[in-house]
Amino acid sequence: MAARPLPLPSPSPPAIDPPPDEASARLRVREGFVVRRFAASLDTPRLMAVGPDGALYVAERGAGRVVRLADRDGDGRADAIEPVVSSLTAPHSMEWIAGCLYVAENDEVSRHCDADGDGSLERHTHIVALPSGGAHTSRTLHAGPDGKLYVSAGSSCNVCIEGDPRRAAILRFELDGGIPPDNPFANDPDVRRRSVWAEGLRNSIDFVFMPDGQLWANHNGRDNMIDTRAKDERPLEELVIAVQGGKHHGWPFCTTEHPDGDRTPGAGPYVEVPDPTGDVPRAPPGFGCADAVPALFTGLAHSAPIGIARYDGSLFPPEYTGDLFVALHGSWNRTPPAPCKVVRIIIENGQPVAAEDFLEGFQDHPNQSCGAAWGRPAGVTTGADGALYVSDDLKGQVYRIGRKPAG
Repeated sequence: MAARPLPLPSPSPPAIDPPPDEASARLRVREGFVVRRFAASLDTPRLMAVGPDGALYVAERGAGRVVRLADRDGDGRADAIEPVVSSLTAPHSMEWIAGCLYVAENDEVSRHCDADGDGSLERHTHIVALPSGGAHTSRTLHAGPDGKLYVSAGSSCNVCIEGDPRRAAILRFELDGGIPPDNPFANDPDVRRRSVWAEGLRNSIDFVFMPDGQLWANHNGRDNMIDTRAKDERPLEELVIAVQGGKHHGWPFCTTEHPDGDRTPGAGPYVEVPDPTGDVPRAPPGFGCADAVPALFTGLAHSAPIGIARYDGSLFPPEYTGDLFVALHGSWNRTPPAPCKVVRIIIENGQPVAAEDFLEGFQDHPNQSCGAAWGRPAGVTTGADGALYVSDDLKGQVYRIGRKPAG
């Protein structure tokens, strides 16, 4: 395991926007903002987090490590790619909790601490094992306002009943990996289910805690829905779900729809209805879609949301504060493809009400698959400087979006 000294938190000089570059020439950001390349030559960067030193930390999934991207001179570009923790198994996300770096790997949550106070993370502790392999291998963790550790684990399949209840779920642990006694299934005969907080979530790749404590997650719906009426428009991609502890959220038995059957993405109200295709497993006795939790806000089918972040910085105009940004990875099996881009979801009175494109231009043309595009957004987070940072796991870059200078 490689480690680098971690400086004490210190004020950073105001970041400036570097000269125009390849990213600014290629990508289109909403009027009033500028986009620049912050870092390059990364190996499959996914989710990001801000450290206690104000630097940006990135899960470099392809390289099996977490790296630090610091901008000490405030020039709007990372000084270097600094490995912090290496020899990890497909790390997807990380977060600083109680002075240590927690990392969500494909098969475990690990904790990395500075045991001797020398500024390096030399202690590696196994916290809890996670189900590995299968169709969805990303794992994401965040600390909740209750001091517990929440971890999402996607399904092993497209449509099936999981043999392991920890799949297609969001899990909840104590920070040492123990089972909180108030977990909804803490006394379940199946010891694996005791960590489950919420189920029926095929692939909630990221989630965020709102100011009122609510857990809002995104959700990647099923593929290959056998529906001759509009197979490319279903299921609606669930960009925001208010995840409920102890509740089922539909998959694989149900799908989110407007009550009148309208398939237009956007704000609700929504209900969960039975999946209309013939390849869905039979639901267990007593289960009904009316009891499942529907989405609050949806997007185009197969948009593949990955990173989600609530804007809490001070660089953007005040009306952006509290809004969500979602990185849409784009589809692989829709005609035409669902675009890869970053969208802003506007929050009013604590509810998502509208969405607008914020960062575009990754595809050469609308019919280009996102897997063959110039780039593909994956993670999104607010930096210590108030800028919005977007990781691109196809191009191997991180972009910084700041305010356009006045005048």
